[in-house]
Amino acid sequence: MLLLHEKYKPVVRVLLNAGCCCRCVLRFCCVGQQDPYKLPYEELVAELDQFASITVNITSDKSAEDVGPPCKKAKLEETKQGVEETQQNGEMQPHPENADSGSFKRHLGTCVVCLGILQQCCQKEFADQVCEKVNSAGYEFDSVAFSVSLPPQFSVREHAVWLFIKQEVGQQLLLKKEEIVRLKDVYKWIIHPLLSEEIGVPMDSKSLFAVSVVFAHPKTDGDCHFLATFCPDCFRPAKNKQSVFTRLAVVKALEKIKDEDFCKHFPCPPSSSEMGCVTEEIQCAHAPVYIAGRYNKYSRTLPQTPWIIDGERKMESSVEELISEHLMPAFKVSHFNFSSSGREDVDVRTLGKGRPFAIELVSPHRASFTQEEIKALQQKINQSDKIKVRDLQMVTREAVAHMKKGEEEKTKSYSALIWTERAIQENDIQFLNELKELKIFQKTPLRVLHRRPLAVRNRLIHTMRTEYIDQHHFRFYLKTQAGTYIKEFVHGDFGRTKPNLGLLMKTTADILELDVEVSAENGTLAQLD
Repeated sequence: MLLLHEKYKPVVRVLLNAGCCCRCVLRFCCVGQQDPYKLPYEELVAELDQFASITVNITSDKSAEDVGPPCKKAKLEETKQGVEETQQNGEMQPHPENADSGSFKRHLGTCVVCLGILQQCCQKEFADQVCEKVNSAGYEFDSVAFSVSLPPQFSVREHAVWLFIKQEVGQQLLLKKEEIVRLKDVYKWIIHPLLSEEIGVPMDSKSLFAVSVVFAHPKTDGDCHFLATFCPDCFRPAKNKQSVFTRLAVVKALEKIKDEDFCKHFPCPPSSSEMGCVTEEIQCAHAPVYIAGRYNKYSRTLPQTPWIIDGERKMESSVEELISEHLMPAFKVSHFNFSSSGREDVDVRTLGKGRPFAIELVSPHRASFTQEEIKALQQKINQSDKIKVRDLQMVTREAVAHMKKGEEEKTKSYSALIWTERAIQENDIQFLNELKELKIFQKTPLRVLHRRPLAVRNRLIHTMRTEYIDQHHFRFYLKTQAGTYIKEFVHGDFGRTKPNLGLLMKTTADILELDVEVSAENGTLAQLD
């Protein structure tokens, strides 16, 4: 039983004669329960015919001479909007029990509102098509989030039917537009159980694995074009849109256009279409997963990321590549994004607890790993003698944001081997141990000026400590504000960093080796604390 209120009987009659499918009729009758939409289509036709005490018929096998006088459609032909000839071959029948099998032909024609979306596009055959696409994509998942994109002309056609109802039965029934059940909701009510049965997993809107279906219709622009005349401000070209007739733009225009203007330029009810909607695209994608940890870099000839200039590779590998080359095949991804808490120069080692890093693995075909499997991946990475990774684990997107947060306020520790032009004694460098919170001013270094904007940055050298080696060398330990250019602080960068170590010692100084000593507090990930 459809449990339709008696007041909707005239709506059912005019919509069936106008060429609406049975499910769209239920939508305009404000049926909010899911079960009626899931009924087999023939059963739904019979239920509606019985409710309206009519059966609307389109002849196909019978000749025109065999068709009785068109009772119900005669009234429709007198309306200003009219119904196209392909919709006007109906006849009144006393009851569905007395109707032959041809009585369903009217209802099985392409709906003038949904253009077949609630007919052919929600049958088991379509679910099989989606399932085939999902299986061929090769993803591992335990649930599916399903989304659908519909042509924007549906809003136009739905608006036309709503105006038609107002014209035909407005005195008997006041139907508010917001009471009409959304087409997209009805489609999901029908297709979700079919997909779940075919794919073998539940539908879940929060699932990380998503299947999206894009429907299209060749007459979309034709149905919407008249709106641009009345509401040109609603339709502006966008770089990432193939057509100006987007759903939001069409809805906005429909809110502005007057009813009389709409009816003059678009048939109410809408004309029939020989073609229904077609499936333009079925896409499968998995939400990105994030894997994070800390790395130590022991090589002085290894950049953090691939070093490629003008298409030419300068270094054989990089930290990013040594880590990702093991993660990509395991997670079955083709794209990833590497990020870290700061970076070091190619000739700088990263010691201590290791620099926090995170890798975003885009649309992984496998996303579920045990701790033992993650540990095995870490061991594979650590077979390299250039880097070592620790605390490898899967994390959330929020944890990655936490890693990058407040980098400028962090403190970094360094150790450097310093050379001086002037011969020095141990007491010549002891004064550096006493300096605290030294404020320096750094212009963008010459070596990075090609990729960084010219600016003057204020930085703090929190503490310094020295260890004398010989007359021209000493070990230099610093704690600085993050973002300090250590090399430039030592040699001055032709006066672009002031004060600098050379000025403080009144001699030319240069840096021979530099190591960054990362503590557990630097760039912490919530899960790595």
